[in-house]
Amino acid sequence: MYCLRCKSEDTNVVDSRLSEDGRAVRRRRECPKCAHRFTTFERQELSSLIIIKRDRTREPYSRSKIERGIWLACSKRPVTQEQVTRMLAVLEEKWSANKGEVSSSTIGQDVMRALKKLDDVAYIRFASVHRQFKDVEEFKEEVGKLLA
Repeated sequence: MYCLRCKSEDTNVVDSRLSEDGRAVRRRRECPKCAHRFTTFERQELSSLIIIKRDRTREPYSRSKIERGIWLACSKRPVTQEQVTRMLAVLEEKWSANKGEVSSSTIGQDVMRALKKLDDVAYIRFASVHRQFKDVEEFKEEVGKLLA
């Protein structure tokens, strides 16, 4: 792993520990050249996971794409990086058990369920994009279900 500051290709691992409930390894690294310290995470690669989109096309799974959508929903909400990371780790484990393919609607439903447990406002924001409400009445209905 190269140093982010000086681009030296030689960095040392100072500390390693499990994170995300054992689903990842967190490593503290130090560059012997400039003494810069930084953290890296090692996770199981889910590149073989294929997403089946609504139009039946297929594309490789992208954690960053889903994480970006979650963070948009969680904008200015009391949600931590650790909560989102843990939520994604659990969901990815579930999706990878589906023999390599999972539909985008399944992903959307699972993310909505997880967000509902995490933050009601983030849930509504994500649901409004995922479900593509046609009018205000559908939106009101969903909010009504949440408040009931």
